[in-house]
Amino acid sequence: MSKKDKLPEWAPQNGGEGFACRVMEGVEGGHDGIAFYAGTKSSPVSANYERPSLSVDDYVDGTLRGDIAMLGRTITLVESNSHAHMELAQEVLGRLLPGTGNSMRIGITGVPGGGKSTFIEALGRHIIKQGHKVAVLAVDPSSSITGGSILGDKTRMEQLSRDINCFIRPSPTGGTLGGVTRKSRETILVCEAAGYDVILIETVGVGQSEITVRSMVDFFLLLMVAGAGDELQGIKRGITELADALLINKADGDNKTFAKVARNEYERALQYIQPATKGRQTHAYTCSAVTGEGIDKIWSVIEDFRKKTTESGVFESRRRSQTWDWVHAMLNEHLRTLFLKNPGVVDVLPEIEKAVTNGTMPPTAAVNKLISMFEGKK
Repeated sequence: MSKKDKLPEWAPQNGGEGFACRVMEGVEGGHDGIAFYAGTKSSPVSANYERPSLSVDDYVDGTLRGDIAMLGRTITLVESNSHAHMELAQEVLGRLLPGTGNSMRIGITGVPGGGKSTFIEALGRHIIKQGHKVAVLAVDPSSSITGGSILGDKTRMEQLSRDINCFIRPSPTGGTLGGVTRKSRETILVCEAAGYDVILIETVGVGQSEITVRSMVDFFLLLMVAGAGDELQGIKRGITELADALLINKADGDNKTFAKVARNEYERALQYIQPATKGRQTHAYTCSAVTGEGIDKIWSVIEDFRKKTTESGVFESRRRSQTWDWVHAMLNEHLRTLFLKNPGVVDVLPEIEKAVTNGTMPPTAAVNKLISMFEGKK
């Protein structure tokens, strides 16, 4: 604000008692050229301003021409839990569907602190140099207490986020298990329709239970670090046998030797685990997201993977299977919603919950009673 303007009455005054900082004088016109305090007489912007609603054509046309702003709004529409938005989103997706399916979908997971965001930035920049357009779907865990998420992955990919051939979309899990969001599959389709031919999905990295991403990607990459304890402890049936490649990150400096040793141990152990993809043995590799060493190697592995699985028919077969898995996942979610909204279940749920927590009703009996209420039985 200018010198002639005064702070509003609610604002602490400079030098006031208990005031720990000073309000510096700003430029004419307020923040970003908007007149002083939106919603006041001197502001051209109403405090109740709402963006105009968009039609199906607006969403579809904007997405197909690669408009970043419209792509973001389309994904927001898809992620919405509003019933009205869901119907509109399905109509938009139906129109976008013919332009989807042409990307390489890569899931990236790993231990916390494994450098997933740094690795994705290095890999994404390398892929773009090869002439591709990259979309990054970075999934952040939602708080079980507040329901909020930090959504800070984009700030950790500073250079990649500035590239015009990259689109980064951070999204919360919303309490969904499996390291991805509930609408990740639909978001992938939207990005493909916008012309992005490589989709990188960074999951929250919570451990062996994080396997849902396998059901929506073509290539599943497990990121590891050396020197975090017994390397063989990481080779367990579960998430490891679902990975198409293991990559030991941070193979630089003094840690380079440890990374090579870890790679050899993983490589030996992988011989005893069934490959994630039919006809292809899973291998371990090393890289440094900081120096860039090994990034080109892992990308060549991914390209070779797509070429050979396409020739064998495994690529297309997996895509068809994943689509049907998606139908089952949505059906399960819909049935769960119907169950929890059933009037009979809603009426008795508080009483049954109290009985279970007090120890006067076994959990199995509680489930049977809730199902009976859902089926209309007494």
